[in-house]
Amino acid sequence: MDKCCVKAVVTGKVQGVWFRRATEEQALTHGLTGHARNLPDGRVEVLLCGQRDAVSTVSQWLWKGPPNARVTHVELEVVEMHDPDHFVAR
Repeated sequence: MDKCCVKAVVTGKVQGVWFRRATEEQALTHGLTGHARNLPDGRVEVLLCGQRDAVSTVSQWLWKGPPNARVTHVELEVVEMHDPDHFVAR
């Protein structure tokens, strides 16, 4: 199994537009675990863990986000495999 974890920090109009919940839906649809959480500076941090191709697909989706989001930047970093057992939008 080719698994990985990626941490993304998403910048733009990403709070108050259902970004975390939409990210959770994308992650669960693709069988990923991790989290999406608001940061104090208005960005959203996302952790995606699972099959490499699914992580890549959702990582690319982060550039679009839900309809009301306006993403200006996504910073991606491959991190040590955490393998959480669920996805949490908090």
